[in-house]
Amino acid sequence: MRFTFDNSFKASMEGFYTPAEPAKPSAPALLVFNHPLIKRLGLAVGKEKNDQFARILSGGELPEGASLLAFAYTGHQFGHFSPQLGDGRALLLGEIVAPDGARFDIQLKGSGPTPFSRGGDGKAAMGPVLREYLVSEAMAAMGVPTTRSLAAVATGDVVQRDRGHPGAVLTRVASSHIRVGSFQFFAAHFGVDHVVKLSDYTIWRHWPELAEAPNPHLAMLDRVIDLQCALIAQWMGVGFIHGVMNTDNVAVSGETLDYGPCAFMDRFAANTVFSSIDPHGRYAYGRQPQIMHWNMARFAEALLPAIHSVSPGDVEGAKALVDAIPGRFRAHWDRLMRAKLGLAARGAHDRALVDDLFAELETHSVDFTSFFRALAMLLRGDGARLAQLLPTPDAMAPWVARWWEHIESDGVSPLVRADAMDAVNPLYIPRNHIIEPALEAAEAGDMGPWQALLEVAQQPFVARPGLERFAEPGPIDAAPYRTFCGT
Repeated sequence: MRFTFDNSFKASMEGFYTPAEPAKPSAPALLVFNHPLIKRLGLAVGKEKNDQFARILSGGELPEGASLLAFAYTGHQFGHFSPQLGDGRALLLGEIVAPDGARFDIQLKGSGPTPFSRGGDGKAAMGPVLREYLVSEAMAAMGVPTTRSLAAVATGDVVQRDRGHPGAVLTRVASSHIRVGSFQFFAAHFGVDHVVKLSDYTIWRHWPELAEAPNPHLAMLDRVIDLQCALIAQWMGVGFIHGVMNTDNVAVSGETLDYGPCAFMDRFAANTVFSSIDPHGRYAYGRQPQIMHWNMARFAEALLPAIHSVSPGDVEGAKALVDAIPGRFRAHWDRLMRAKLGLAARGAHDRALVDDLFAELETHSVDFTSFFRALAMLLRGDGARLAQLLPTPDAMAPWVARWWEHIESDGVSPLVRADAMDAVNPLYIPRNHIIEPALEAAEAGDMGPWQALLEVAQQPFVARPGLERFAEPGPIDAAPYRTFCGT
C-alpha cells in the first residue's frame, strides 16, 4: 500500500505539534481492513500481504513520506479547563489527497506514548479499538458525519487496564484533527498571532471560500456552529450518546470524533448515560444540545482574538451567533424529525407533535430505533410491531391518531411515505447487548461475532432475512449498561 503524502500541517504549522515516534509492536496482526474506504481515498494497494499491512498500520514499519507528529491541544473536560492535553496516544502518519481533491489525515491511535502522554502508556486495548471501528463505520453508513476507520491491527502486546487486554492500533481517517481544544490551546498559551494562523489554516483546509468573507474568522465560527448543530441533531436522531463531549473531542470539521464510552440508546429515556466516567449525567442523551451550545461558546471565546484583529465590532457578532444556537439547533432537529416521522410538509403543530412524542416514548419506555420503523409498518397496514413495543396496544393511541392526521393532510401515498421513512430510520444499530459479547469474543481470538455485527451495521436501512436478532432491543431486565473510555 502506497501513501502519497501531502503534509500541509507539518509544512506550514510548525509549533502547533510535536514530533514523536510510534512504539514497535511485538507481533502485529491485521484484524480488519476497510477495502471500500481504501477506494474512497484512492490509495494504491499492490500485492502486499496482510503482515505488511499490519506492520505499516501499527507503526512497525513507516511508509515513505510519513509526517509522524502529535497534535497540541487542550480542552474543557467535564466543564473543567485542562491547560495541556494533546495527542497522548495518537500519531499523524500524514495527509493524503483523494482523487476528488478531498484532503484526509491518516492517524494511528494507540501507537504508544508521545510527549503529551502525561505518564500514560499511549496504547489502546483491542476492545475499544474494535468498538471505534464498528461504531464509526455504522455512523458513516447511517449518513452521520464521522471520522472513519481504515484498519485495526493487533499488536501482540498486553495492555494493562482493569486487567491485561490484548493491545491494538486503530488507523483513523479524518478530514482533519483540528479541534475546539486546538484553538483553546493556542489562545490560552500563545495569543492572537497563533489563533489567527490556526484559523487561517483551518479555513484554507476546510472552507477556502470563507477567506473572501469580510471577517473570515467570524464566518468560520458561523460555519462551525451550523455543522455542530446539524451533527448533534443527527446523533440524537439515531439515539447516539457520545459520552465525552469535552471540547478536546469536538472536531471543527463537524465530524464525530473519538468513540470512547459511546453507545446507542435502546428504550428511550432522556437522561440516559452509559459512560462510567460521567456519574452526574453531564453528557446524557437529552443534554447534548446544551453541551454543544456550551462548547461552541468556548470555541467563540478562543476565536475572539482573531475576530477582533479584523474588526473589533465583530465581537458582538460572535456573541450573537452563540446566543442564536438554541434556535438554530431546533431548526435542524425539526427538519430531521419531520423526515423520521414521514411529514412531507411543514405544519404549524409539528413541534408539539415531536415534543409530545418524546414524552410518550419515555412514559412507555419504548425502544427508540424500532419505534420509527414500526410507524412505517403501520402505514403499510401492519400494526403488530408497534403493538409489541408498547406495554398495551393502545398505550400511544392518542398520539398516533394525531400523527395520522398529519400524514393524511400531506396528501402523499402512505406506501411512498413508509419507504421514505425507512430510508432515514435505521433498522440495525450496534446494539449494546450484542456488541459487548462480540468484543469479548474478539479479545479471546474469535472475530466472527464482531465481523457479523459489522456487516449488519454497514447496511443499516435494509431488512434482511435471518438478521432479525440484530434489530431486537436488549432484555428489559438487563443490568444498566456501562461503557469505558479505554485509556
